[in-house]
Amino acid sequence: MHEPDSIHSDQVASNQHTVQIVGNVTAIDAHQWDSLAGDMPLLSHAFLRALERSSSVGEGTGWHPCMIVVNRGEQLIGAMPVYLKGHSYGEYVFDWAWADAYEQNGLPYYPKLLSAIPFSPVTSQRLLATDDETKVLLINALESVLQQHRLSSAHVLFPSTQDAKLFDQLGWLKRQGVQFRWENERYQTFDDFLATLSHNKRKKIRQERKKVSQAGVSYRRLTGQAITQADWDFFYQCYCNTYHEHHSTPYLTRRFFAEISQSMPEQVLLLIAEQDGSPIASALNFFNESCLFGRYWGATKFVSGLHFELCYYQAQQFCIDRNIQYFEGGAQGEHKLARGFKPRPTCSYHKLTHPEFERSIEDYLKRESGSIEAYTSELEERTPFKSNS
Repeated sequence: MHEPDSIHSDQVASNQHTVQIVGNVTAIDAHQWDSLAGDMPLLSHAFLRALERSSSVGEGTGWHPCMIVVNRGEQLIGAMPVYLKGHSYGEYVFDWAWADAYEQNGLPYYPKLLSAIPFSPVTSQRLLATDDETKVLLINALESVLQQHRLSSAHVLFPSTQDAKLFDQLGWLKRQGVQFRWENERYQTFDDFLATLSHNKRKKIRQERKKVSQAGVSYRRLTGQAITQADWDFFYQCYCNTYHEHHSTPYLTRRFFAEISQSMPEQVLLLIAEQDGSPIASALNFFNESCLFGRYWGATKFVSGLHFELCYYQAQQFCIDRNIQYFEGGAQGEHKLARGFKPRPTCSYHKLTHPEFERSIEDYLKRESGSIEAYTSELEERTPFKSNS
């Protein structure tokens, strides 16, 4: 892994505002940051600060924070979560082939600039500001850092629709993707949701749930201070197991979960499955009033169907009980389709400083876009819901 050098704090001032790079979110006023970020838990100051304090990002990780901020006097009016990356792990938009092409031509691809929520493929704001003028300032600042430090590229992953329009207007390369989201159609019960599915899909879900129930599995749905230290310890064991089973290393440290348990407990849903009085699996979600974000899962024992029960059905039930409209299931997973999730488009934006590589990647993205559109159409034809005809 290539470890990038830090980008030093630059500052550009005008009569109206100051634009600068801040080396960590901890140095930014939490209230002002959150007033721009809204109620998105994974974009909150507490979440990003926990990543830094727990050494999940920072020195030795390949994720160097270099937040771009715009101030008017003492007031923060714009911000952008940005990281200097020494690799492409933990992004969920894969550019390994681009990096290989650079290397084969004797050019450095890393370090690169990345605006994203670390380890979280979640669509949300990337340009934290209330007006387009400030948002354009943030994009211009990102481009300036790219040029001044002679970096290969800048990447903005999973921006909101509003932010995406500005990147389109400014000529950034667009890459399309697909994720899966479940929508709560004001269901009163889980059976109300099942009633909207085709007979075969409804039958399969009931069979899966029955199999897990017959195995003697029960569940605890925990939020806030109800989550104990022992619960977090067990979850972290499960979290690490998932990575080890895939011969990988966990991105997040145990301290990260200790941090969020103190700083944002009311936005955390921890699901724990138990058998014979002992925990055997767990799943972690974040949520606000309108959306649940499924993030991590793991188990210490295999039970057929338990993954679907804990990661999907229990979470869907939580959304129904809390009247939460959306459940974002995260990256990949066509199996979500059969469980009531619908495909939805995602996107990312890319700026490359090498003209020939930018043209080549632009051509590639045009071809890839056609494949993504065909794939999305195929998914929509495989809808699990009853036909309206």
